Amino acid sequence: MSGPDVLFTLRNNFYLGAYQAAIAEAADLERLSEADSIERDCFVYRSYIELGSFEPALNEVSQQSASALKAVKLLAEYQGNKGNKDTILSTVQDWAQEPSYRSNATVLLVIGLIYAAEDNYVEALRACHTGISLELRALAVQLYLRIDRIQQADEQAKAMSAADDDSTLTQLATAWVNLYLGGAKVEEAFFIFQELGDKYNWTTRLLNGSAVCNMRMGRWEEAEQQLMEAFEKDAKSADTLANLVTTCLHLGKATSRYNTQLKAVAPAHVLVQRNESADEAFRNAASAFEVSA
Repeated sequence: MSGPDVLFTLRNNFYLGAYQAAIAEAADLERLSEADSIERDCFVYRSYIELGSFEPALNEVSQQSASALKAVKLLAEYQGNKGNKDTILSTVQDWAQEPSYRSNATVLLVIGLIYAAEDNYVEALRACHTGISLELRALAVQLYLRIDRIQQADEQAKAMSAADDDSTLTQLATAWVNLYLGGAKVEEAFFIFQELGDKYNWTTRLLNGSAVCNMRMGRWEEAEQQLMEAFEKDAKSADTLANLVTTCLHLGKATSRYNTQLKAVAPAHVLVQRNESADEAFRNAASAFEVSA
């Protein structure tokens, strides 16, 4: 009979997007087994990465550290632009072929995350399907939704439910799929976000999820209210800023403030790129009508 899951709260906080709470929780976790200690440290470093602080992983993880920790360090190098990109991608490619790394769920997750960021969905999904952890399945759900493969995303979410229906990660994945399906499923997704927020903590991630549900249901004022609450929690959240732009457009409100902030914090965001492409097209069209002096 297995004992209590000593990392549950830490893991759960990370999945909910409560990264500071995850770090604080980890500080109280002592006398752990070697495997639990490694997993704890991985979630701590990943929490710092999500908060935009890459130094803890970069400075504290060494070549003698466990494979999972070295993988998280590589993620910090990649997301923090702290290393040579070609070298990082070469390392990822090597790890994907190395049996000792391919058997580690955290290494596979990092491989999947980096390939996904490079829009290499084939290799990202290959990494996801090499392992069977809930996080790998959740990443697969996100990737399948990104490439409009709803059937495969739904299959992965159902596999997660079969493995652990009560997991926060399973609930989130189910909500993502329901949001994509639309119709009555959107309200089901809304209730999932509501339940998680009321049960645990209304994080920026949950507020955005619930707000998107309201947007899909045409409840724009409610969506704006939740997004403003998310903005107060984290004014640099790209998801919050992008959703505020969309909501304000539907409400007939100015969007320049949020567009400017989004461009500053996430210049590669799809909404920023789309706006810049539209601006360039307008300038090109306008130049055709310029009259020479």
